Amino acid sequence: MTLETAVTPRPGSRLRKVLGNSGVTLGGLLILVVALLAILAPLIAPHDPYAQDLTQRFLPPFWHDRAVPEHLLGTDHLGRDYLSRLIYGARVSLGVGVGVVIVSGFIGISLGLIAGYFGGWIDMVISFATTIRLSLPIVLVALAAVAMGGASFTTLVTVLGLLLWDRFAVVTRAATQSLRHQEFISGLQAIGARWQRILFLEILPNMRGTILVVMTLEIANAILLESALSFLGLGVRPPMPSWGLMIAEGRENILFDPWLVALPGAMICLLVLAVNLLGDGMRDLTGEARK
Repeated sequence: MTLETAVTPRPGSRLRKVLGNSGVTLGGLLILVVALLAILAPLIAPHDPYAQDLTQRFLPPFWHDRAVPEHLLGTDHLGRDYLSRLIYGARVSLGVGVGVVIVSGFIGISLGLIAGYFGGWIDMVISFATTIRLSLPIVLVALAAVAMGGASFTTLVTVLGLLLWDRFAVVTRAATQSLRHQEFISGLQAIGARWQRILFLEILPNMRGTILVVMTLEIANAILLESALSFLGLGVRPPMPSWGLMIAEGRENILFDPWLVALPGAMICLLVLAVNLLGDGMRDLTGEARK
């Protein structure tokens, strides 16, 4: 029996508590909207995001006098529909965020569990590796790694995943060190339970709330890093729609057509804000649960 199953709140009260948290509600709703845009992009997007029409270059959005009804948010320098590219760009941002968290979470959580449970020289080695990772500048290392490996979605997710595991490791290690001295863990050790069962079936479920909070923070971090690398030309490859790449493509015309930069920038800010709101709300809920 784990700590969280000792006192199990009713499903109804738990749902009311979640819905009563404004951060979780608002952040979750915004993320859901962006996720639906990404999933249903082929059905929602009014045009092919890759289709070019040089006769329709730099059409303004619907609030301008020269707007064209067929392109509500205008077109870019190649005549591609901007609304369609914004919708498909959600796929890249969410895909990178979730992919990076899967890779970095697997590495960091595994290392943190092992270091926190066994301690000794194993803990020293993993802590030293974590210190080395913290000393590396993420953006510079990512730039060098992506430049050598070639700009692509897979390379970007892999590189960022290998660079963002330290927070998972630190948080998981601290939580494991606290839980391993609990009575239910001592009881399992006394009856000869295997360490794999103790770590992954007993200790890990008891820190799921903390891990979920870290996941939301790292998703936001990964989205910002992807946008920065795409802006520098070392993210996803053109013509794949990416909000960071769209900002890079529109920066030369920012004085004449500022919406080319403002629209994808607003989407990045909205998504990162939603993820941070969700993370803050989940942190408040997990903090209340511990009291």
